[in-house]
Amino acid sequence: MKKSISKKFVDYNWILKIIIISFLISILFSFIAETAIPNVNIIFGVLLTLIFIFIGIIFDMIGVSVASADESKFHSMASKKIRGAKMAIKLKRNADKVSSFCNDVVGDICGIISGSTGTVIAIKLIEIFKVNDLLVTLIVVGFISSLTIGGKALVKGIAMRKSDKILFIFAKFLNFFRNIN
Repeated sequence: MKKSISKKFVDYNWILKIIIISFLISILFSFIAETAIPNVNIIFGVLLTLIFIFIGIIFDMIGVSVASADESKFHSMASKKIRGAKMAIKLKRNADKVSSFCNDVVGDICGIISGSTGTVIAIKLIEIFKVNDLLVTLIVVGFISSLTIGGKALVKGIAMRKSDKILFIFAKFLNFFRNIN
């Protein structure tokens, strides 16, 4: 017997928003990568690729932390008027959306962009060193994949063990920007 998902459990507004946000972030990150990488030296290209990988790893850690944090600790902090606690509660109560945004939108986009910047780096390496294009491409792709997967594997355990602390740091960070107005 198959269970059907009730329409009231599917937030179509959120799905539409996340599609639009994903599109815009993809364009922004891709623009940065496509305009910067071909016009810079190989060292800066590698550095930019590492930055995209790092952003993906950090957002993956935040997404896991929000999903596994304990909301009750933040209620105690909020009652003591500790800055950032209310934001942490809001993030935790929207953990499905926050985790989806962090892991799927930012994390996946960074993975795609780091892959495309890796292609440009591979082409530059082939041109500079006049080496086998298949070998260089495989090494660059392997390097990017292993850093991304290894980094995410490393932070997932940390994110689950330190979820409350990571969520609170992220909440204080967001709260700071919210209060700049």
